[in-house]
Amino acid sequence: QVQLVESGGGLVQAGGSLRLSCAASGRTFSSYAMGWFRQAPGKAREFVSAIAGVFWSGSTTDYGDSVKGRFTISRDNAKNMLYLQMNSLRPEDTAVYYCAARYGDKSFQEQNYDYWGQGTQVTVSS
Repeated sequence: QVQLVESGGGLVQAGGSLRLSCAASGRTFSSYAMGWFRQAPGKAREFVSAIAGVFWSGSTTDYGDSVKGRFTISRDNAKNMLYLQMNSLRPEDTAVYYCAARYGDKSFQEQNYDYWGQGTQVTVSS
């Protein structure tokens, strides 16, 4: 069982930066693939980024097309933490951001994730 708690959301002006954090419980965090998803009002949940666990794909990363070059995912396995550094934020990045975990390789598909946090709101003003 993995419990996830996101933090770091807030209100920021366009062009600004935010760093989201996701604290995970459990002793085998490093084995889990982790992902970030987001959901804007009235829209479906969207893949943002994912990072593999140590036993799959060597902690490689993937990004959604809309965030490539602006967002960076990282993890600190010693601290059971997942991060999302978001730079050059745009109003269209406004959404609730969720972290998710799965015991397996990283995936861009939300149905493949077993555990979810409660989400943190990111609002980007123009």
